[in-house]
Amino acid sequence: MSHNILEPQPGLYRAATRAAFAKLDPRTLRRNPVMFVTATVALLTTILSVHDLITGAGGVATAIQISIWLWITVLFANFAESVAEGRGRARADSLRATKAETMVRLLTSIDSDPLLANEVASSTLRMGQLVWVTAGNLIPTDAEVVRGVASVDESAITGESAPVIRESGGDRSSVTGGTRIVSDELILRVTAEPGKSFLDRMIALVEGAARQKTPNEIALNILLAGLTLIFLFVVVTLQPFASFSGATIPVIFLAALFVTLIPTTIGGLLSAIGIAGMDRLVRANVIAKSGRAVEAAGDVDVLLLDKTGTITFGNRMADALIPGPGVSPQRLAEIAWLASMADDTPEGKSVVDKARVMLGRELTADPAAIPVPFTAQTRLSGLDLPTGSKARKGAVDAVLKLTGQAMAPALAAQVDAIARSGGTPLLVALDGDILGVIHLKDVVKPGVRARFAELRAMGIRTVMITGDNPLTAAAIAAEAGVDDFLAEATPEMKLDYIRAEQSGGRLVAMCGDGSNDAPALAQADVGVAMNSGTTAAKEAANLIDLDSDPTKLIEVVMVGKQLLISRGSLTTFSIANDVAKYFAILPAMFLTAYPGLGALNIMGLQSPQSAILSAVIFNALIIVALIPLALKGVSYVPSSAAALLRRNLLIYGLGGLIVPFIGIKAVDMVVTAIGLV
Repeated sequence: MSHNILEPQPGLYRAATRAAFAKLDPRTLRRNPVMFVTATVALLTTILSVHDLITGAGGVATAIQISIWLWITVLFANFAESVAEGRGRARADSLRATKAETMVRLLTSIDSDPLLANEVASSTLRMGQLVWVTAGNLIPTDAEVVRGVASVDESAITGESAPVIRESGGDRSSVTGGTRIVSDELILRVTAEPGKSFLDRMIALVEGAARQKTPNEIALNILLAGLTLIFLFVVVTLQPFASFSGATIPVIFLAALFVTLIPTTIGGLLSAIGIAGMDRLVRANVIAKSGRAVEAAGDVDVLLLDKTGTITFGNRMADALIPGPGVSPQRLAEIAWLASMADDTPEGKSVVDKARVMLGRELTADPAAIPVPFTAQTRLSGLDLPTGSKARKGAVDAVLKLTGQAMAPALAAQVDAIARSGGTPLLVALDGDILGVIHLKDVVKPGVRARFAELRAMGIRTVMITGDNPLTAAAIAAEAGVDDFLAEATPEMKLDYIRAEQSGGRLVAMCGDGSNDAPALAQADVGVAMNSGTTAAKEAANLIDLDSDPTKLIEVVMVGKQLLISRGSLTTFSIANDVAKYFAILPAMFLTAYPGLGALNIMGLQSPQSAILSAVIFNALIIVALIPLALKGVSYVPSSAAALLRRNLLIYGLGGLIVPFIGIKAVDMVVTAIGLV
């Protein structure tokens, strides 16, 4: 599948650099408390540096460098957020290019003559109006098909080159603005007001303009603000200690120490992590209506999946051709083939494919043969040969009624076994003689069982939803490896099941495409609607899959997990950094006042000036170093929560403690060698 509309455009980093400076606006910075404090401190140190420069105070060179690096810290944080936003904005520009002002025929009623209708601009259309769109023209806005059947090219939205069929009624009546009719014509009822179409919402979402902070982000911001306040008290109390010991610590040094101790790393990357999480969904062709849905996907406990099209291929397929007593498998395959040639249903075509494999050759029917198509009334299909023979295939009771014969006991046992296994038996007959039985079954998609095992390892319970009877549902569930199933499911049953799970404190995810799925999609914590589905389903869901692939729900869960793990890992790293910087810098700063602290100056930093400058430089550079990880996300391997916690603490906790000692020492050696202090 092509994702050309979702690829970032050149010039992303140049635009992000310009945006980083624009984000220095206090009205923008105040949305991020940690970086707002950092910018305020940078402004304070700048004013003090200018004052020292004018008055000729000592140490002004170090003060100026500290001010510059504090501003660079803020710019690097803004740059990280701008890169994440820029990737979404580039995709939004590509989507915006698919919008075009078109002229359409506005109908007064469904029976109006389209050729006599007035032409109006697509931007003037209002909800509920009827329009006529013909082959080769763009669909002007989101709408429902009220008359006609047409082939629609949705590649501008989904990236899929193959056109899809859209028709009135059913679950494939919804069309999206910006797509194009390839053949035939449609009468559409507009379902969106100007500026509020699905494409407009997509543009706003991927551009980041409509992204709201999630509850977890808000809680983390409160935590970071609390830590900032704590370190403010810590730094303020250092001045009395210094005065008591007869030492003097410049205000600029205290301000710089304050910035290096507060969690600037995660504060600078927090927005980028959230934006990048939604961006990963966009690259997977899933549009999130809110970041809350992406986060919820990472915490999902129960996954509800439709059987048809998700776990199975969607149509029952011929699994075996079982001959009756005295009938060879080749003879049964030949007659089953002939009896299915006029059956255009997926099941009929699968019988032809199975017979072809059994025979190892092609069969051709006599041109004079008369086909008997399958109908819902007769539940039979067949072929009347020129010789007078009649080949038939169909439901058991329909064939028994047609032939007036009873099945041989051995064949009857096979039919019962197929029915008990959840399959569908079809009898094959020739001239009133029953030759054998075809075993139709729902074929489970390859690899599905392994995917469910991965979800189980994550602690997610999978539930298959089907309209089949409990016997059939149990057989498919056992073969697919799901944890539970809901048979003979109605919209009310789906809704009740979700509510029951949620009342037990579990988060539920579900996918669907029909109007009957809308209540359950709205109730679920994570509702994924298929883009090919109805408008009601897409409005009820909080995620929309442009590929209309029900298995995408599993990928959504993976993205949600990765988002939460990335945020947790970088938060752990940032806080561990702060602890390490505290014990790395303070001994060097108070070494002259308390010589005994030399034992704690394990890095051998050259002086208080080099210590604080090195810490400020390291504090800025570490944000840049972690931008790729924030955008890409921490790799996720399905495992238990305890295993993930151990991995997080070992890699990012221990790493966060060690890296500052190494980094600050390296910077200290450089700034000392080139004489910056």
